[in-house]
Amino acid sequence: MEIKEIVKKIYNIIDDKKGEDIKVIDITKVSSVADYFIIASANNVNQVQAISDEIDFILGREGIVPHAIEGNKNATWMLIDYRDIVVHIFLREDRAFYDLDRIWRDGIEVEM
Repeated sequence: MEIKEIVKKIYNIIDDKKGEDIKVIDITKVSSVADYFIIASANNVNQVQAISDEIDFILGREGIVPHAIEGNKNATWMLIDYRDIVVHIFLREDRAFYDLDRIWRDGIEVEM
């Protein structure tokens, strides 16, 4: 599966799980860390976990396994690292505090 298809699939999973303020940022020209960051907000820690679990489950069925997952059942920020794609699911307050949207503003926001 092509990277842009995976990005779209992740975006749709987050949207289906009622994630909010979903941003896809192309960081290929500003970092070698990954090609895309996907950042989204959730309303509570259960939703953070549910979104993370659903991404891992659906992509896992297609043989797409994360390099790493950071966070635990009570996490207010989950990070799923697919090497070329890094997904950040935040509790709304934590997203505002860490402000990755501002930190990666030199990337190109991709409309989905």
